[in-house]
Amino acid sequence: MEQYVPRLKTLYGEKIAGELMEEFAYTSRQQIPGITKVSVSMGVGEALNNKKLLESAVKELEQITGQHAVKTKARKSISNFKLRQGNEIGAKVTLRGAMMWEFLDRLMNVALPRVKDFRGVNPNAFDGHGNYSLGIQEQIIFPEIDYDKIEQVSGLNVAIVTTANTDGEARELLKKLGMPFRKK
Repeated sequence: MEQYVPRLKTLYGEKIAGELMEEFAYTSRQQIPGITKVSVSMGVGEALNNKKLLESAVKELEQITGQHAVKTKARKSISNFKLRQGNEIGAKVTLRGAMMWEFLDRLMNVALPRVKDFRGVNPNAFDGHGNYSLGIQEQIIFPEIDYDKIEQVSGLNVAIVTTANTDGEARELLKKLGMPFRKK
């Protein structure tokens, strides 16, 4: 039985890794930057008053990523927000392997072009260590979400963790994978 390999992973292995090795003059294939994991999270502050919103957010996150979502809890109490330590206020999913490559493919080629007035993602949203963070304002850009069945339009955060040493290497890796960066 043949193992399924995602399209983006095949593209990375056959074409992009070689291009990066030439471009940055690496001496070993181990130096070529790759993607380690993708973390998708959703904060639902209104879940303090309405638990149904949190359940809905978890279900939507599972539909988007294709993997089980974990509820996140508040780390500390904040009186101004009527928040107590341990309250469930969000959900997250960490993607690795084939699921990660499939999610990235759908994000870059299907979901982001569906954003209204889309001109590209911020090319400067790197953290200094080669990791990229992206905020999505509406979860309805994903085709898996049924617009009629959502409780509330909410945003989500996507963090792409790479093995790149610098932001320039990570930017070039994501650009070659197809991330639609905004032109300056």
